[in-house]
Amino acid sequence: MGLRKKAKSPPVFSHEFVIQNHADMVSCVAMVVLLGLMFEVTAKYAIMFITVQYNVTYIDESRNEPLHFYAYGLKDVATVFFYMLIAIILHAVIQEYILDKINRRLHLSKTKHSKFNESGQLAFFYLISFAWGTSIISAEPYTTNPTLLWEDYPHIHMFFQVKFFYICQIAYWLHALPELYFQKVRKEDIARQLYYTCLYIAHIVGAYVLNLHRLGLILLVPHYLVELLFHASRLFYFSDENKQKGFTLWALLFVMARLLTLTLSVLTFGFGLARAENQGLSIANGNFNVLTVRISCLAAICLTQAWMMWKFINFQLKKWREHIQNQFPKKKLANSKSKPYKKESSKAHINGAVKSEDGASPRARKSKAL
Repeated sequence: MGLRKKAKSPPVFSHEFVIQNHADMVSCVAMVVLLGLMFEVTAKYAIMFITVQYNVTYIDESRNEPLHFYAYGLKDVATVFFYMLIAIILHAVIQEYILDKINRRLHLSKTKHSKFNESGQLAFFYLISFAWGTSIISAEPYTTNPTLLWEDYPHIHMFFQVKFFYICQIAYWLHALPELYFQKVRKEDIARQLYYTCLYIAHIVGAYVLNLHRLGLILLVPHYLVELLFHASRLFYFSDENKQKGFTLWALLFVMARLLTLTLSVLTFGFGLARAENQGLSIANGNFNVLTVRISCLAAICLTQAWMMWKFINFQLKKWREHIQNQFPKKKLANSKSKPYKKESSKAHINGAVKSEDGASPRARKSKAL
């Protein structure tokens, strides 16, 4: 009598398994880069991945102190790649040890579960980026003197904090592309996340390469504040649907941030750089102050702001329609209860005869004997 072999059940690839799998893979790659520092032959290549490149030192004659600045170049690609791996690891850690534990307590649906993870990850990033960008701006007089956004252009030299800020920004938004696969994002959400991820990459890389890091920094900080408020409000909404006051404040700040972005962009490209003396295209000197570049940058910013306003208006209309639909059944139910209910007669006359509504005939009268 032969023995039947039990069919092996297919492995179950859970969300936690996917996170752990790609986090371990990326951690191995990062460790290989770090181990390269231990050997003299590979140290010079490993340093290119970890440290910020293109250091330029000037001597301040008034104080007789060295000033360290940084430029950009092709070696920054290796640095961005390394910190993109770090961002993937941090993404997995936040997901597994913070967001997944909260999700188990809230018992959210699949749709809300996906949006909760997205808002949770972005809220952490926007909070850190806003605090970091604010500390950089507070040390510079950009807010009190907006003319510094275009004066002495091209701004080819950056402080360490500014350059490292841009490196981390580009690395984070590049890491969001493979995360669409690692996190098993729903097909309905892939297009939407791809749109804003590619827009972030295009605008931040454009500001970095075109030596417009001052304008990019002053525009990113208020934008990150608005996005932080939105995703924080959405997290509170998922925990309790009655908590919607944060969306009202977000709507007000959203419109103000769009106006601020358009105003500073028009001032910089339309008036400041257009009237600058050093106009011309010189890639070696980092000068991109030509009419074509200015119009392209201004058009890209205006089109992006118009697209964001269009999405914002559609979002507000959708919330308004849902509010009306929720209020309409309540009013209809209240009106139906307020009307008095009159009982109709249970009897009806048909052809002069009395007949009840349920079809039963009335009791027949006894005829008198003749």
